[in-house]
Amino acid sequence: MFIHTVYFWLNDDAPAGAAEQIVADCREYLAKIESVRQLWAGLPAMTPRDVVDNSYGVGLTVVFDDAAGHDVYAPHPLHNEFIARNKASWARVQVYDFAE
Repeated sequence: MFIHTVYFWLNDDAPAGAAEQIVADCREYLAKIESVRQLWAGLPAMTPRDVVDNSYGVGLTVVFDDAAGHDVYAPHPLHNEFIARNKASWARVQVYDFAE
């Protein structure tokens, strides 16, 4: 399996509801890409522990069968559309990928 996790920090001037729109667009656009096996998107849980980073605005985890599945996803038109619709709201994006 190939796990793709992305954290989005929003601009200070991002419109109200931007985080919720990103979550909705993850589900509407990214989940429809044929190589996606599982997808979760949401807002920080605000877990009150020193080791937890709650500073991001939206978290996304996508599961693929393998790295080849990610290679289908990355240039996919739905992925590009998701980026185009939301990138103006992002101050920072951090990706963590790992294979199992």
